[in-house]
Amino acid sequence: MESMDIKTKRRMVAILRVLHEAPDGMGSERIAKSLDLSGIQLSERAVRNYLAMADELGWTENLGRGGRRLTPRGIEELEGALVADKVGFIAGKIDALSYQMDFDLSSRAGRIIMNISTVQLRDLRNTISIMSDVFKARLGMGRLVVIALPGERIGGFTVPPNRAAIGTVCSVSVNGVLLHAGIAMASRFGGLLEITDGKPRRFTQVITYEGSSLDPLEIFIRGHMTSVWRASREGSGLIGASFREVPAVALPDVRALFRGMEEIGLGGVVAVGSPNQPLLDIPVGAERVGVILSGGLNPVAAVVEEGIQVTSAAMSTLCDFSRLKEHRTMSAYSGVRGL
Repeated sequence: MESMDIKTKRRMVAILRVLHEAPDGMGSERIAKSLDLSGIQLSERAVRNYLAMADELGWTENLGRGGRRLTPRGIEELEGALVADKVGFIAGKIDALSYQMDFDLSSRAGRIIMNISTVQLRDLRNTISIMSDVFKARLGMGRLVVIALPGERIGGFTVPPNRAAIGTVCSVSVNGVLLHAGIAMASRFGGLLEITDGKPRRFTQVITYEGSSLDPLEIFIRGHMTSVWRASREGSGLIGASFREVPAVALPDVRALFRGMEEIGLGGVVAVGSPNQPLLDIPVGAERVGVILSGGLNPVAAVVEEGIQVTSAAMSTLCDFSRLKEHRTMSAYSGVRGL
């Protein structure tokens, strides 16, 4: 996109992003309508011109009546484009998904936020074994997962050929539950939490959500900075965790909601502080309480640590709660073999 002016770049990125978020191909009419909903007004003809340009650059593939879809090169271009515009993107995404999440804790119905990871079918058995140990050690976000095979879907994600997808509960679901109850949870940073003898000790690395274009735990996993597998076996290691804040006045209600989430398998609270007091030496704002949540991708981090190739996307999609099962049921997929 180097040769494009900034206005053209922004419009092209917006079109690529619409295609990336679509489960199937999209035509120019649907793309124009989607852009209009996000405040970008482009005629159908203008969209067609941009798509023709994207075709020439190898970013999109023309499916005929099926519209366009992104190519791997297009996905790569989208991920690297306009990085300056993405600063704070994760913080904005947290707020958007929390608002869109419609899960009701009392009725146990609605959609929650999921991380989606995929592995080769031949690696699924070993992946399940490793993740199960992490869940048993209570280092994940609750104890619920969803597994899908090629062609099946988890929310808006369709599993590609020869791969299996594992959906793990994203810790941002906690924000959604609290928001549904009228309590605003502020997300401050994600980091590496040192666990010693099964107890949280300190954060060794942190990345603020406001200053990041990627989920912090994704960064730590890709950098091979975690030791979740060792923590699950020995009780000591570095796991992914996030630091949040809630209003001190709402603390009794927050604790009640946390208990309710734990009862149905959506636990993952590592620690709750006291009003106006630091938590693991992290200061909090006035009339605030610190909360530390376990990273939803921790089971996946352990898989990566054991040398299995995984693709992961935090805060990937919204999935109906009824699809989720206890992690113990993952063993039913252990016999699946690659094609």
